[in-house]
Amino acid sequence: MTLEVLTWLIAIPMLGFITGMRTLTPITVLSWFAWLHLLPLDPWATWAGKLPVVLGFTLLAAMEYAADKYGRSPRPTRPAVLLVRVFLGGLVGAIIATSLDAPTSEGIILGVLGALVGAFVAYQLRHQLTSRLGCKVWHITLAEDIFAIFFAIFCMGIVTG
Repeated sequence: MTLEVLTWLIAIPMLGFITGMRTLTPITVLSWFAWLHLLPLDPWATWAGKLPVVLGFTLLAAMEYAADKYGRSPRPTRPAVLLVRVFLGGLVGAIIATSLDAPTSEGIILGVLGALVGAFVAYQLRHQLTSRLGCKVWHITLAEDIFAIFFAIFCMGIVTG
């Protein structure tokens, strides 16, 4: 019961938040957990645990990290970019919810809300830190990458408990 509460109160919203920061990190980590058979998938979501999907998400996530280092990625709060983040946040929430035999709609809502908050907070935080600390954008984005990967793995650990 405690892990289920942690999943709903921390893991799913946090994975949504991370999706708002780094679009592909949570779905990539989720796919790795599914491929390693650590996360049981509902039949509709079995695609997420297939090796080509895992490798594809991993490659896309690496490309996202690289693009951020050069400041070439679009602002995360632009409508089209935000829509992708919100969609993937909801998808991660839905996959986790159905893997726990819980209401899919609740997982979607938590993932979407987390992604919205994450996109705006991370964008503002990045700009505040670069201007106040006088450091380069890639220093902050590297810290964001480490944060996103570590906490996505941590949250999936809570989910798979």
